[in-house]
Amino acid sequence: MSRLSRASIATRLLLASLLLILLALPLSGMALAYHFRLSVTEAFDERLDALLKVVLASVEYDPLEQVLQFDSTLGDPRFEQVFSGWYWQVSDGDSQVITSRSLWDQRLPVTNQRQISVRDEHGPRDSRLRVIERDIRLAGLDAPLHVSVALERSELDAEIRRFQQLLAAALLGLGIVLLLALAAQIRWGLAPLRRMRNNLRRVEAGDAERLDTMLPAELAQLAGTMNGVLDRDRRLIERSRHTAGNLAHALKTPLSVLRLKVAGLPEETREPLLIELARIDAAVRHHLARASTAGDSGWLGTVNVAHTLAPLLEGLTRLAERRGLVLESDIPASLALSMEAQDLQELVGNLLDNALRWAERRVTLHIACDADQHRLQVSDDGPGMSTEQRSEALMRGSRLDERRSGSGLGLAIVADLVELYGGQLALKQASPHGLRVEVTLPATPHAIRDPR
Repeated sequence: MSRLSRASIATRLLLASLLLILLALPLSGMALAYHFRLSVTEAFDERLDALLKVVLASVEYDPLEQVLQFDSTLGDPRFEQVFSGWYWQVSDGDSQVITSRSLWDQRLPVTNQRQISVRDEHGPRDSRLRVIERDIRLAGLDAPLHVSVALERSELDAEIRRFQQLLAAALLGLGIVLLLALAAQIRWGLAPLRRMRNNLRRVEAGDAERLDTMLPAELAQLAGTMNGVLDRDRRLIERSRHTAGNLAHALKTPLSVLRLKVAGLPEETREPLLIELARIDAAVRHHLARASTAGDSGWLGTVNVAHTLAPLLEGLTRLAERRGLVLESDIPASLALSMEAQDLQELVGNLLDNALRWAERRVTLHIACDADQHRLQVSDDGPGMSTEQRSEALMRGSRLDERRSGSGLGLAIVADLVELYGGQLALKQASPHGLRVEVTLPATPHAIRDPR
């Protein structure tokens, strides 16, 4: 049922059409076959009745000889051929019996009915007969005479069978034609939806800004509504872009002032501060550039992971040493990732900064590539988290310990970046204790859209 619920509209319509054909055509065929059988049987019985009337008109009783006489021919030589399947018989149920030559030494069964009786019987050589019988009274006879005419059903049955075979072939052909016609109708009817889907793909790829409204009335209204949503989202993105740009510009002046202040400090103090200011300045420039192109999409290039993370790991390693911690990293030298360099630094930087804040002795970074994905793991030997705390930690701005410094945005920002690149983020328990953050990213490049 779940697979059927996810089936396409075309598949649903085709299945419904097939079900309708499988129900309607056999029922129609059964009705046609039934009425045809009644019609040909009625015509066959009328033929029997006509022959019976000829036999009735030809039967006489000779009171002098006290015998029955048949003074006529029925005009068909089959009544004279032995066991031909065409028979007539006149009998009083006792000694007076005359029959057609075709019956030879056999006799037709007799019933005692005053009205005309039409029935099926078994005849000579186990043949199936259609029998018509009527009782009459002749002058000079005390007992009524039973007059019967019988024809073999093979001709009737063969005609019914030929019609049924022809009907089955015709209905099968009609079903195939109807199914093909309905499939063509469904394809033609759903063509506007396919065109609308292609328009959406062009909008998603950035090749168009709006959906084409040259569609049937129902879809044209839907396309117009979606264009309204796209216009509203475009305005929101534009407003966010201006806000981010204004914020980035506002930070550039304080950074310049801080550089001037730091320049007058002793070298051993000035160098670490300049490195951190350079990181802040690079982040500001990066987000300013992304804000100016918000909403654009494109194919990502690849960056060397070890080379991109080298400056970040160098600064964080010195920070870890000042805190009495060990930061270990395992990154293949040739490993490349389809990701912007600044985004990769922001993702790893937030994870390592959070791990260093909670670790007791050691933090490890491991990055590897499988056949279809990259796997990034950051582990610490801190107190770890419960299942509830792991869920809460991914909420933007969540703080599990107010005594620790930080804005609480680290994991939430990481989650946003991972979602942006089509990856997955998981928080697990490290061994023997602590927290392990696992990030999986697609190994192949793909187009992204900045959500801001």
